[in-house]
Amino acid sequence: MSDITHPTIKDGWFSEQSGMWPGQAMNLKVNQILHHEKSKYQDVLVFESSDYGTVLVLDNVIQCTERDEFSYQEMITHLAMNSHPNPKKVLVIGGGDGGVLREVVKHETVEEAILCDIDEAVIRVSKKYLPGMSIGFQHPNVKVHIGDGFEFLRNRKNEFDVIITDSSDPEGPAESLFQKPYFELLRDALRDGGVITTQGCSLPFLLSSSISFIPHLVFPTSLLPPEPPSLLVHSPLFLPPSLSPLYSFIFIFGLFYFLESRETNCTTPKTTRIPGIGLGSCFAFVAENQWLHLSLITDLKKACNEVFPVAEYAYTTIPTYPSGQIGFMVCCKDATRNVKEPVRSWTHEEEERLCRYYNSDIHRASFILPNFARKALN
Repeated sequence: MSDITHPTIKDGWFSEQSGMWPGQAMNLKVNQILHHEKSKYQDVLVFESSDYGTVLVLDNVIQCTERDEFSYQEMITHLAMNSHPNPKKVLVIGGGDGGVLREVVKHETVEEAILCDIDEAVIRVSKKYLPGMSIGFQHPNVKVHIGDGFEFLRNRKNEFDVIITDSSDPEGPAESLFQKPYFELLRDALRDGGVITTQGCSLPFLLSSSISFIPHLVFPTSLLPPEPPSLLVHSPLFLPPSLSPLYSFIFIFGLFYFLESRETNCTTPKTTRIPGIGLGSCFAFVAENQWLHLSLITDLKKACNEVFPVAEYAYTTIPTYPSGQIGFMVCCKDATRNVKEPVRSWTHEEEERLCRYYNSDIHRASFILPNFARKALN
């Protein structure tokens, strides 16, 4: 073990605990802590595990491990990319570890892939400790923009074929939180037939002084608790009912924080922070799964169907995410598009060479749900 210490690592074991999956925790045996820093936006931890290789942890939440990251990166990318007939220009918001970029540039149709991430520390640390993921930054068609994704999208019109958002931390004035639906930005930035992939769940909550947010979120001081909540978890951000349907289709991957609510009618008191986007574009989504958050997924799919002519739920398996599973919404502006069937596909030989998890059969199968989930979502 190195001389570096971290509160989530005790007696040689890293522990991720959350109120979103009560009664269970993810523990990984630690060989060595490789890096720890407090960036401008989040706590960044990298350690070498005994069985999962190098692990990146942001604000106490596992983001990726070398052993299983490919199932997440490949599915989040190729479900969207292969649901578009000719994706030439792709935007990745967040995703500073480079994993999504690595998968995007495997598609020969891509002429330009832009990554916009607000936290340079994640990119820098990933390039040093996760070379297998950050290799995507080396591709000549990749451009990197360090900054607020909301501001980046503001003047982008009819520009992208696919937008993939993989972010985790907000900044910016709180008054802009609900001023302009992020939906409008994404919609305007997408070309006709554009595709967005979303993992997430959404339910409304009432903003009031009785709800305690983590001060790091830079909400008005009237909303801040004397001390921040001590538990950091994967959890959804809940928007007011008038805005929730507008936001629910957005494709967000991020770090999610515990929200302590004293509202008697708030039955699921959780909220999120989204580092690639900025506070002015905070969205109502969470990356969760059928076993733990089926009611949330049901609400999200309903909201997606109200916004997009095509909105389908798919999932992948990944050991180090809660209950070993994570889901996505795949949404398209083209009502004639069947996202359950790849509109483009590699040959078997290409699939074997390019991917460790994704293939055309997995693409189709990922939309097939067990009866309990199918019944709820339908």
